[in-house]
Amino acid sequence: MAPMLRLYNTLTGAKDTFGPIDPAHIRIYACGPTVYDAAHIGNARPIIVFDLLFRLLRHLYGPAHVTYARNVTDVDDKINARAAERGITIRELTDGTLAQFHRDVRDLGVLMPDDVNVVGERPRFVEPRATDHIAEMVAMIEALVRTGHAYVAEGHVLFDVPSMPDYGGLSKRPLDEMESGARVEVAPYKRSPLDFVLWKPSKPGEPSWSSPAGIAEPGRPGWHIECSAMSAKHLGQTFDIHAGGIDLIFPHHENEVAQSRCCFGTPVMANVWLHNGFLQVEGEKMSKSLGNFVTIRDVLKDWPGEVVRLTMLKTHYRQPIDWTLRGLEESSRVLERWYNAAGDEPAAHAVPGAVVEALCDDLNTPAAINELHRLGGADAQPAALRAGANLFGFLIRTRSERATAQVAASGVDVAVVEALIAERRTARAAKDWAASDRARNALTALGVAVKDNKDGTTTWTVAR
Repeated sequence: MAPMLRLYNTLTGAKDTFGPIDPAHIRIYACGPTVYDAAHIGNARPIIVFDLLFRLLRHLYGPAHVTYARNVTDVDDKINARAAERGITIRELTDGTLAQFHRDVRDLGVLMPDDVNVVGERPRFVEPRATDHIAEMVAMIEALVRTGHAYVAEGHVLFDVPSMPDYGGLSKRPLDEMESGARVEVAPYKRSPLDFVLWKPSKPGEPSWSSPAGIAEPGRPGWHIECSAMSAKHLGQTFDIHAGGIDLIFPHHENEVAQSRCCFGTPVMANVWLHNGFLQVEGEKMSKSLGNFVTIRDVLKDWPGEVVRLTMLKTHYRQPIDWTLRGLEESSRVLERWYNAAGDEPAAHAVPGAVVEALCDDLNTPAAINELHRLGGADAQPAALRAGANLFGFLIRTRSERATAQVAASGVDVAVVEALIAERRTARAAKDWAASDRARNALTALGVAVKDNKDGTTTWTVAR
């Protein structure tokens, strides 16, 4: 029997046993990128964490029974401003930025729609774009106005927060406390300082669409309504899991809950809410002003995606993570050991139970990785190690395949390397240590590391 999955639910404030709405169709939504600029390493954390959750759910319930939706925000103030700066349309900007995002996360070992979707079957991974769902947003906004949960004011449509007495249930912020702490200076057309925008007028030169009923001029959606509309279309009015960074709990996720529940008359939007912790760089908050702002692409120039992925997953997803050079170096060494331990052995048919059990305990990646260390230790179990690592997205290639790929990427001439190794071997046999050192130095200059094994053979790898 498969272990029970338990997840820390922000909505209940407890680690709950996961009970799917429909065991034959698990549905999960994660807030994805806003594609106005290259994604930074902090953006990579939720992408990697919830990719692992997707993999685990597919393992537990079967690939055909899990649908994952990760949205793309391709219209907002930052996008409009950046497109105007460059003198291009927002579609040109967002298409290019999204393509770069796809290249980055694929290099991090993240599953993509093309990897999991099967022709003729229900989509298993959808990546909805906000601008492709304007009609659904407008329909939701009009429904909220009809039911008295939204109102039109000066070309805007605003959600009437006091119309929802239990607003604040996700973030645990009582309505009366939020009202007393709200800013004094608010837009004069707001009934309450807590009311938030569902639709707003477009400025000259900005993209616009036909507005909801009651507004004559074209406009564009607010940020929060986008996710409500996209999740409802692809996953239903109520679904199993909603995921994102801890910074999104309030106001974004709180407002999603308000819009969706009041529009559809449902008691919840999602049964489980998961949130990952913040990321710092070398002990400090990542900031351009501090000079420690690092994009995913920057990191991938120096480190393989697999190293980056392991560095992210060594820390439990709900804990803050300190992104350090030392951590990357440690991950690189760990992966080297695992590749050597697994060799070219194929993965076992079954994933080791201890790995699955650890992940089923609120994605306890540190405990699961400890089990991988054991499987790759002194009494290595290569097939089991590879099966457990594969569930994480590690060791997808064999040791030989990895070595071949490293050599191909490096541009090293294999014949030259083999000749130098043979020269070094001959020199060592003749105890000509000076010649041996010259051969080793030549290999080092090529970026090649050699290892003399106990059985008398010499293996080599291309240094990072």
